Amino acid sequence: MIKKWMFLFIGMCCMANAVIAQNNPVLLFPKGAPGETIKLIEKADKDGGKVGGETVLRITNVSEPTITVYPAPDEVATGAAMVVCPGGGYNILAYDLEGDEVCEWLNNIGVTAVLLKYRVPRRAERAKHEAPLEDIQRAMSYVRSHAEDMNIDPQRIGVMGFSAGAHLAAMLSNNYNERTYQPIDAVDKISCRPDFCLLVYPAYLDGGNFQLAQELKVSSETPPTMIVQAEDDKSYINSSLFYYYALKEAGVPARMHLYSNGGHGFGLRDTGASVNEWPDRAEDWFHEINIIE
Repeated sequence: MIKKWMFLFIGMCCMANAVIAQNNPVLLFPKGAPGETIKLIEKADKDGGKVGGETVLRITNVSEPTITVYPAPDEVATGAAMVVCPGGGYNILAYDLEGDEVCEWLNNIGVTAVLLKYRVPRRAERAKHEAPLEDIQRAMSYVRSHAEDMNIDPQRIGVMGFSAGAHLAAMLSNNYNERTYQPIDAVDKISCRPDFCLLVYPAYLDGGNFQLAQELKVSSETPPTMIVQAEDDKSYINSSLFYYYALKEAGVPARMHLYSNGGHGFGLRDTGASVNEWPDRAEDWFHEINIIE
């Protein structure tokens, strides 16, 4: 009974944190994001189908990237943090399915979550990930520079993403030594290298001729990485397989959970597939690499 009430209490704390967080987003570039000359009017809708019997909030026309911090409840806080990148083909953000709901799960296991709202849709004449990479570099440095205020360990800050958001997380994992934008203040002097990386049904990591995508330069300094993939996700299974192989060849600690079914775009929702147990495996991995106790 005590355990039941403890879980209920933690859940109530997480929901309270979610409400507070949603009302306090942090503008990443106060004077305007690099290269943005027109402020777009954000659009949000829930008319694009359902996952696990529930609608999905889709956001687009983001020209002012933000982060929203979901602090882990004091009762379970481990000091670890995770920047969360929703997917959506770099055209929209599946903001609840691969954002808010993920942050609440992380809070439940004692991890402070930082939800990134990066720029979408794709910018003309720029690579699909170019503007979002600027956003996530800035976000990671911002979180690390405010680690004391957030009551987190600056050496236990990870990044995770779904689909295109996973591609973005992988891009950050291999592009942290140099800014892809002109530094604007002291925040940009702080490292934007993630300490660990979790990729869920990643997209766009594979290139032609059974090679890794050319924009990904995996090295021995790429952070420890876990990949979640379903075999019947026909369009993107090679994305996971090729990246996993590149990690192993570079000597990067890597784990991949490959499930027989589950498709693409399931998030944390119950779709009746074997892949739905992936959050438990992720928690095991967090323990294994000493992110949480």
